[in-house]
Amino acid sequence: SIGWDVWGRSGAASFPPPMPSLAPGVDGLSLEISCLVDIRDHVNKELALRFSTDIDSKGTFFTDLNGFQIQPRQYLKKLPLQANFYPMPVMAYIQDRQSRLTLHTAQALGASSLSSGQLEVILDRRLMQDDNRGLGQGLKDNKRTCHRFRLLLERRSTAEKGQDGRPVSFPSLLSHMTSMHLNAEVLVMPVAQEKPPPPTPRSFQPFSAPLPCDFHLLNLRTLQGEDDSLPSPETALILHRKGFDCGLEARNLGFNCTTTLGMLPLSGFFQGLEVASVQPSSLTLMYPLAPASSNGTVVHLDPMEIATFRLRLG
Repeated sequence: SIGWDVWGRSGAASFPPPMPSLAPGVDGLSLEISCLVDIRDHVNKELALRFSTDIDSKGTFFTDLNGFQIQPRQYLKKLPLQANFYPMPVMAYIQDRQSRLTLHTAQALGASSLSSGQLEVILDRRLMQDDNRGLGQGLKDNKRTCHRFRLLLERRSTAEKGQDGRPVSFPSLLSHMTSMHLNAEVLVMPVAQEKPPPPTPRSFQPFSAPLPCDFHLLNLRTLQGEDDSLPSPETALILHRKGFDCGLEARNLGFNCTTTLGMLPLSGFFQGLEVASVQPSSLTLMYPLAPASSNGTVVHLDPMEIATFRLRLG
């Protein structure tokens, strides 16, 4: 069972409840929650969103580090309340031997688990005086803000129920996909009305096949050439392979998902283009890590790795 409530510290106040919604596809496998927060009329108020469940988390919860790694956290009673809150850039979750509850966020907030089976998120705070944390003034520049979350409940498979005590934890593939849908949405850009109306745009499919589910395309851009008036023949490709937990049930995902053990063949991958050469490079593209190869167009990434390649397309 899962329940949530909005609560404020330093006094009682009433706030509108979060609005849940469901959608088809991958989005329909998690619960979307949006909170419209405005505490400009309150004094010395901290507003938080708490989820209460029957998960036996024993005071342990997990938060991500800049969306790349997962760090285990432990609630410590000897520390003050504010010392038990940690940054939550993308997600936080609690788990036990049977299930895992993940809270995905579209904005970076602070999270904690002050009791077993609970997950708290600080939505906003307003202080009239300095809190002796280095700012040197009160927090009075609050704005009306809409916070968006996705709540994902997953069950552990029978074979993996005894492995929740491992020091390293990873999200599931479904959790990664949910986070991507929340933080890398398709931007809808309005077009000015013209007379006569512009022709209907043609479909554009840059890849001949979809990327494996554990690969994320961070960037694909043309490099600057020696002559500014001409495009460069080289292209930068930056990939990130996500690490994921296979011990969570994945039924009726709503999408076709395949993995290739970290192997990605680039030959014939780009629609209408061939890869003439591939050269591994540093993340900043300043230093080559190996000579350019025209034969080996299959790249390999380990889990949790980011790799940059210089491509010459023809």
